[in-house]
Amino acid sequence: MADPSLLGPQDPPPFTLIGEGAPSPFLLIADHAGQAVPAALDRLGLAQAELDRHIGWDIGIAGTTRKLAALLDATAVLQTYSRLVIDCNRPPGAPGSIAAVSDGTDIAANVAAGEAQRAQRVAEIFAPYHACIGAQLDARAARGQPTILIAMHSFTPVYAGIVRPWQAGVLYQRDARFAMALKPLLEAEGLVVGDNEPYAVSDATDYAIPVHGEQRELVHLELEIRQDLIAHEEGQAAWAARLTRLFSELAADFTPA
Repeated sequence: MADPSLLGPQDPPPFTLIGEGAPSPFLLIADHAGQAVPAALDRLGLAQAELDRHIGWDIGIAGTTRKLAALLDATAVLQTYSRLVIDCNRPPGAPGSIAAVSDGTDIAANVAAGEAQRAQRVAEIFAPYHACIGAQLDARAARGQPTILIAMHSFTPVYAGIVRPWQAGVLYQRDARFAMALKPLLEAEGLVVGDNEPYAVSDATDYAIPVHGEQRELVHLELEIRQDLIAHEEGQAAWAARLTRLFSELAADFTPA
């Protein structure tokens, strides 16, 4: 008898697709937008307050991405489930893909998860999300629509007792073109901007940019925004407006005439 599905009828779908077929060259993705947990996993045994922390999701990034997509008239794909269920920006099986501990919080349900359950999380959450991104990119290529891929993330102001001075970070691995074009524009607005800070993209620790951006040779960027700046709607709206202005300024330089 086959194992029951991880996601039941009461659970939301693994992603939200906004603005399919929108004309903007920008395609926005948010790997850590949501904090849902399948009912079958009973909140991973955690209090809701833990899922509300940065370990559960990228605080503020869903609202920022939705607002940015609306202003740009762009397509966006937002992940629904908590990164603690499965991190959709980690290669399956990599450390942190299904974390045992996150910022001091033990995730006992993940330690106890066997191979079959881990495979379910990949098949029912990770794979459909990335299949949606891939399908959008395929459709854009088929109709000759240029794409600038932006992976939207947020980071904590303090981590492991260390204060992070940046308001935003531009992240990349093999292709820094868009990152290096955006960084001085952000700095001209009086912002402290990290160059591959507070994280850097790598094949070992990241999935979305290496697979969807680099392998397809698309112009791309992983953008990090400090969470206290977008934890509220006012900040999300301000950052969406700023990024709309700056992205629009750069678009002509990175798309065919």
